Amino acid sequence: MAAVDPGAGRAGPVRPAALRLPPPVRRLVGLLAVTAAATVVVDLLNWWYAPERDVGVAVRSGWALLRAFGFLVLIRQVRRGRAGARPFGLILAVTTVFALGRLVVPRSGVPPLPGVVGFALLAGLCLAVVWLLYRSPAVGAQLTRHPARLVRDGRRLTWREAPPRRPPVAAWLLVARVSAFTYPPLMLVPALVSIGVLLDGRLVATPAVVAWIAVATATSWLVLLVSFFMLRGRRWARWLLVLVSLGVLAVDLPLCWWLLGVDGLVRDGAPLVVAVALAFYGVWRAGRVERGREAGSAEPGRGTVGAGPGRTAAGTEPA
Repeated sequence: MAAVDPGAGRAGPVRPAALRLPPPVRRLVGLLAVTAAATVVVDLLNWWYAPERDVGVAVRSGWALLRAFGFLVLIRQVRRGRAGARPFGLILAVTTVFALGRLVVPRSGVPPLPGVVGFALLAGLCLAVVWLLYRSPAVGAQLTRHPARLVRDGRRLTWREAPPRRPPVAAWLLVARVSAFTYPPLMLVPALVSIGVLLDGRLVATPAVVAWIAVATATSWLVLLVSFFMLRGRRWARWLLVLVSLGVLAVDLPLCWWLLGVDGLVRDGAPLVVAVALAFYGVWRAGRVERGREAGSAEPGRGTVGAGPGRTAAGTEPA
C-alpha cells in the first residue's frame, strides 16, 4: 500500500517576490473588494428606501446581500490563480446586476435617486470586473492553475497541484456549467417570495409552492450530474443540459406569473432567462471552438497545440 508522505508537496520557504501579484491582478483584487462593499451599501440603500418591506423584499434583499460573499470567494479564486474564476466572475457580475436592479425599481412610482446612483455605480464596477477578467493578458496568465489533489508519485501519495485526468475542455463549457449552477437559487428566490402570497390567504397555492421548491432542489442534483458528464466530453450531456434548461423555464416562468404576477415575472423570471441564455451560448461557443480545432488539426502540417505545465490547449481552459 502506498504511503502518504506528509512532507511531500509542501512548498519551501516562499520568496517575497512570489507573494507579489502582477499589478493588473492586484487592481482586480482591489476592484473586487470595492464591488463587494458596494453591493452591501446599495442593498442597504434599497432596503432603507423601499416603500414596503414585505416578504418579497426581504428575500430578494437577502439574496442580493449574498453576492458580497460571492465576490469574496472570487477574490480567493483570483489570488490562487484558479481558471474557474473567469466564468464564476462573469455569472456573479451578471446576476448581481439583476439581483440589485430588481430592488431599485418599486412596484409604483419613481425609483429613489440614491438607489439609482448606487445601482449605476455598481453596474459599472461589475462591467470593469468582467473586462479585467477577460481582456487583461496579465490576469489571463494568472488564472491557469489547477486545484491541488492527491497524486501518486512512485510509491508515495503527494498532495499537490495537478492537471485533471480528463482531456482539456473548451473554456465556454465552464461558462455553461457555472450558469447552470445558478438555476436552483434563481428558482428558490421566487418560490420563497411566494410564501408571502400564502400568508395573504391564497392557501390553495400551497401545493404549487411546495412543488416549486422540490423542483428547484432536484434541479441542483440534476445539473451537477449533467455537468459531470459534460466536462468529460459526453456530447449527449450538452443536449441534456439544453433540455434541463428548457424544463426549468417551463416550470419557473408560469409559476412566477401565476403567483407573483407580471411584476414577479419580470423581477424573478428575467434573471433565470439570462442564465439560461448564457448556458446556451456557452454550449454553442464550445462546439464552435472544438469544430475549429478539429478542422485545424486535420490540415496537413498542422495540429492541436498540447497543454504543457501551466498552459492549456488553444481554445481550452482547465476546470
